[in-house]
Amino acid sequence: MPTSPVVSRGSRRAAPTPFAHESAAAQLHLLRRATWGPTPAALAEVARLGTAAWIDRQLNPGTVDDGAVDAFAGRMPFYWRSAADLISGGYAATGWNAMLATGRLTLARQIWSERQLFEVVVDVFNNVLNVTNPSSEVWGCRQDYDRNVVRRHAFGGFGDMLVASARHQAMLIYLDNASSTAQHPNENYGRELMELHTLGVEAGYSEEDVKNSARLLTGLTIDARGNAVFDANRHDGGGRTIFGFVVPPHAPADGGGWIDAYLRWLAVHPLTARRISLKLATRFVSDTPPATLLDAMTRTWLQTGGQIVPVLRALFDSAEFWASAGQKVRTPQEDYVATLRTLGTRMETSGVEGITKIFWHVLDQGHAPMGWAAPNGYPDVAAAWTSPSGTLNRWNRHMDFAAGWYPPELQFTPALQLLPSIPSTWGALVDALGVRITGQKPTADEKAGLLLYAGRSEGQACSANDPWIRNNLQYLVALTLDSPTFTIR
Repeated sequence: MPTSPVVSRGSRRAAPTPFAHESAAAQLHLLRRATWGPTPAALAEVARLGTAAWIDRQLNPGTVDDGAVDAFAGRMPFYWRSAADLISGGYAATGWNAMLATGRLTLARQIWSERQLFEVVVDVFNNVLNVTNPSSEVWGCRQDYDRNVVRRHAFGGFGDMLVASARHQAMLIYLDNASSTAQHPNENYGRELMELHTLGVEAGYSEEDVKNSARLLTGLTIDARGNAVFDANRHDGGGRTIFGFVVPPHAPADGGGWIDAYLRWLAVHPLTARRISLKLATRFVSDTPPATLLDAMTRTWLQTGGQIVPVLRALFDSAEFWASAGQKVRTPQEDYVATLRTLGTRMETSGVEGITKIFWHVLDQGHAPMGWAAPNGYPDVAAAWTSPSGTLNRWNRHMDFAAGWYPPELQFTPALQLLPSIPSTWGALVDALGVRITGQKPTADEKAGLLLYAGRSEGQACSANDPWIRNNLQYLVALTLDSPTFTIR
């Protein structure tokens, strides 16, 4: 078993370009977007390295030690099994173990990995090339798709990722191309490849383009031993045009080459470049990213042949990114992860029961990693996740985590240990908790509400010996987590 997934490093510039964005507020904004939630350690790191050097380090994740999470991953042996190995062994021997391990390990990486930007980008591409996890059809191959498609290529070339996805058992099963033949083509993957993975439905392709896409993709299937293969006997070698991509009549044995050429043509199409740039900008900038930013990212995509790291650099170098503070809110999954991160919660010392319970929590909230049922992946806009019931659910979990009640297997930091010392006044205490938990002081309204809950005034003296603080500080921590400020990505 390898100690960690293969990580493509992408391109590296000789030296970081100095940024004008070195204020504490700018660095907090960066960590809210480029990680799964700021922590005191991460804030200290970006302050020490500087913004540009921190981004440069995160864009080269192979240089970032992630030994603790790698060791934790070793507790999930099903995750490391190959697709062919599991499929050939049959469902009875595996069940949903590999799929559930994939979701739980993904959640653990989001909470504890030092390769935080990588984990955010992996999440974006898991939604772009979505294969629902868990879903019964991919019981034996979703873990391999995670390792060898999305994670292997998340910081590499999109064309390589797209080809790897098309030729993987998980996608072949999930979107039915494994059953597609020249005699009976299945249009599902041929359509979603164009609509969701590359061009976008707004591109204006025709139904004939969809049918021709499906016909060209015939032959990509799975053999009896569970291997993803190209079977020339199932391939339609007829000539056709797909949205301007011309395929001449060809021998079926040459079909695999034409399929790869088609996929790589789609990967660098200007409409694909803009659509995937939009996905990235929606994650990192706003629900409606500025056209100027999309133009710049699209140009970089086309100039580099769809290399993801340079496109991310263009995003982080942009004025639009740095002007976007406060324009995104956290999703349910992100809220859970960010809460555990900011509270300094540590992974369990053995086993996986703690992360399993966290996984069931986010699953109940409708936002487990890779759990979106439709092929289009989770939405990443505020309107999709804003509801009274969802908010109440998150507040309840904030209390569980702040008090260290559940899950008991995780190592929670007691509320009294979150601050190095208790300030001398209640106003200063509320401010200090805000900075420790959200990265900034609470707003005037938030501060007034927190003081009202404690029944104290801003200038009133307090100390670590105050019985209220000794017995109830965890409730004030939970309420700080409930604040609007904490919802900001």
